[in-house]
Amino acid sequence: MDHLSQRPGCLSGLLKLFLLHKVYEWLQRRFGFGRGCLGAGCGLILFILFVGFACSILFGTDWFRLGF
Repeated sequence: MDHLSQRPGCLSGLLKLFLLHKVYEWLQRRFGFGRGCLGAGCGLILFILFVGFACSILFGTDWFRLGF
């Protein structure tokens, strides 16, 4: 039962997704497609990071815990 009590609620997940979206938009305006390192390079890297963080929030995975 301990693992169930550590799960975040729906509102905290929505807040995390909202903040992730705002940070992603700001970074895309600042360094995204057509700007910075070789045009599409930074935008693609930001998109891959965004998808990884969004999946982490949605599915509750901890990408930094590598224990078996």
